[in-house]
Amino acid sequence: MLADIHHKTAVELLGIEFLEVGDDFIKARVPVDERTRQPYGILHGGVSVVLAETLGSCGAAFSVEEGYRAVGLDINANHIKATTHGWVTGVARPVHRGRTTHVWQIDLTNDAGELTCVSRITMAVLAPR
Repeated sequence: MLADIHHKTAVELLGIEFLEVGDDFIKARVPVDERTRQPYGILHGGVSVVLAETLGSCGAAFSVEEGYRAVGLDINANHIKATTHGWVTGVARPVHRGRTTHVWQIDLTNDAGELTCVSRITMAVLAPR
């Protein structure tokens, strides 16, 4: 289902794969390859943010009541360790799920399980029109 709604989007073009959805988390990964590297041969920081925002947005969208929408208000990312190959996997967990806002923490790791990026996104919860 998640892959289907991301057809012909940045998620599909970057090769992001959804891995697991749990009661309090969502997990996906992005390849570190010619699509996602920057000129120094490492994963582009913007791609890390795309993965983080995708996970936080999907997590919030699954958490709101039917008919409501969750849209991004703010995101930040701290890049901890460069990655040159393999996959970077992200796990998003809610920090706060309120009536009008959500805050999600997203941790990204490389294939060795080393932390590569930490991100936090704030989502606005919009009532049905």
